[in-house]
Amino acid sequence: MLKKHSKKIIVLVVMAVLVASFFAFGLHHVFTLDYIKSKELAFREFYAAHPLQTLLSYMGIYIVATALSFPGASVITLIGGALFGVLSGTVVVSIASTIGATLAFTVSRFLLRDYVQTHFADRVEKINEGVRKDGGFYLFTLRLVPIFPFFLINLAMGLTAIKTWRYYWVSQIGMLPGTIVYVNAGTQLGQLESLKGILSPAVLMSFVLLGVFPLIAKKMVDALRRQHVLRKFRRPVRYDYNVIVIGGGSAGLVSSYIAAAVKAKVALVEKHRMGGDCLNTGCVPSKALIRSAKMLSYAQRAPEFGFKSVKVDFSFSDVMERVQRVITQVAPHDSVERYSQLGVDCFQTSARVLSPFEVQVGDKTFTTRNIIVATGGRPKVPAIPGIELVRYVTSDNIWELRELPQRMLVLGGGPIGCELAQCFQRFGAQVTIVQRGAQLLPAEDSDVAALVMQRFVAEGIQILTGVTAKSFRVDGAQQQLLCENADGSGQVVEFDVVLLALGRQANVTGFGLEELGVRLAKNGNVEADEFMRTNYPNIFVCGDVAGPYQFTHVAAHQAWYAAVNALFSPLKTFKVDYRVIPKATFTDPEVASVGLNETQARAKKIPYEVTTYNIDDLDRAIADSEAHGMVKVLTVPGSDKILGATIVGSHAGDIIAEYVTAMKYKLGMNKILGTIHIYPTLAEANKYAAGVWKKAHAPQRVLRWLERMHAWRRGC
Repeated sequence: MLKKHSKKIIVLVVMAVLVASFFAFGLHHVFTLDYIKSKELAFREFYAAHPLQTLLSYMGIYIVATALSFPGASVITLIGGALFGVLSGTVVVSIASTIGATLAFTVSRFLLRDYVQTHFADRVEKINEGVRKDGGFYLFTLRLVPIFPFFLINLAMGLTAIKTWRYYWVSQIGMLPGTIVYVNAGTQLGQLESLKGILSPAVLMSFVLLGVFPLIAKKMVDALRRQHVLRKFRRPVRYDYNVIVIGGGSAGLVSSYIAAAVKAKVALVEKHRMGGDCLNTGCVPSKALIRSAKMLSYAQRAPEFGFKSVKVDFSFSDVMERVQRVITQVAPHDSVERYSQLGVDCFQTSARVLSPFEVQVGDKTFTTRNIIVATGGRPKVPAIPGIELVRYVTSDNIWELRELPQRMLVLGGGPIGCELAQCFQRFGAQVTIVQRGAQLLPAEDSDVAALVMQRFVAEGIQILTGVTAKSFRVDGAQQQLLCENADGSGQVVEFDVVLLALGRQANVTGFGLEELGVRLAKNGNVEADEFMRTNYPNIFVCGDVAGPYQFTHVAAHQAWYAAVNALFSPLKTFKVDYRVIPKATFTDPEVASVGLNETQARAKKIPYEVTTYNIDDLDRAIADSEAHGMVKVLTVPGSDKILGATIVGSHAGDIIAEYVTAMKYKLGMNKILGTIHIYPTLAEANKYAAGVWKKAHAPQRVLRWLERMHAWRRGC
């Protein structure tokens, strides 16, 4: 008995001999339409005399070519149509292609599967589990849509655990529609007598079928996938709603608004407060607090504005009450009353997804064609030893403070941590920021972060970078954080209140998604495709629960796609557009950006040129005593096309809008330079940055010729 290793060697040798023979005997030249056309008369005579022998010979060659994984099966299929016609050609090609594919599958399994299963067991096990569960369906969709070459599918599927018989019959059925289309095209090509025949309706229709078949097949696959995922759920005869939106934050509100605007019946469920994080604990209160802190900072800078001194008498409690008044004033924009008037059925209770077609709302259950999940996120609370012993707040509950802490510790140097740290420092707290990375605002370029850090240090904030929080403890009346520096040494930071600003996590549990098997991404967000769909085709997500950007304006952006795709799919769908995403951190100075910065461009290995304009040269900034910061623009080398822009300075979040528009509508630096900007404004910084770019790209040769021309015109 031969060992398995020896058998593999024999199989490889046989395959090598067959491949060599195929090319040695010139069979690769035989399988061309030109060759078949030149031998057409002789072939027709032989086929008429020996039909079965001819069909079996063709099948044998087709099987061998497919089993040996020769690319070009589509050409051989076209030849089959030219030789045998639509009916006989379809039968012969369908049987031969499936047998050949199964042989290639078997050879791949025999030669490679043991090695792959042994050396990549962890990765392959998940694939095998999926194949055992839905392998036939996914193989069918791969066969139906010829995105990947069939010979690659044969080889790859041989490495999985799918049964050979299932592989055979699924391939037989899955390849049949494509086989008919290609055989028909071959039949029409085989009937051509001259170039004029190309313009015949039959030939033109065959080419049209070849072109549109992949699109039609893709639509069929999408429909099959929808039915496949939803097959185990009872579909209602009628629905209470076109869409039920879970979550009344920015994403949920916009989704509901759009659905109501196009006259769909929509329900919005929010168990806490309408407006979500943005209104109640995020954008609105933080900007209200930042404004108050900025007013106080102007008083502290009184000599810069020509005043000897300015004293501000304030109560921190009054400041926080003002924040609540601002929330109350904005709240009607997001209220139940407003959305009810718009035609949305609002429910202030909990929701639970029972199936893709049913949502339990309070003690009632409603049916719906679609579900939009917009449940937002919450601040991360790290599992640092001893954290339960100390007084900590997050961006959710810091607004409950009415007494200013004397010493505030901020864990995390991202946008939230930096914004609130500066506010509390300006109100009179001694703030310490502990940041594990080398700089604050780690998503920004180092020179951008340096400008913010410089201001923070000038205002008295203590910044500890390269420091890792290890544990909390309480020593008598003192709350302490034990840290580890980059060099391994220890450090103790005392505080009265610690703000946890270490990012946010999506709200994905507690309302039925996990029981339903809605897939999550590695970062904990709900996994969504480019149409904002989950693995259930009628369950959509948007906002923080979906990622990848945790901005209110992105949540609203995603919500449009989620709502429109939910309501109009499969008639029309839209891929979400993330090409131009602006963002701003509202520290003082503000940091605003759109597109790529230098750090991101280097990481993605995208070539770029950088143009920098320093705002200390800007007239309006000088007049406002805000002459600091910069405009930094990345462009394509040798072109004025904008890859990204970052602005650091007063009102950067407003000034960046010009670059957002420019990138959205593909306007370059020359267009910005040619646009009139009001004098004196901070927005002129954009034009001056474009001027710096233009100066660096001035056509020196043309300028030299112009210099000579002007000298000649002076008679010199």
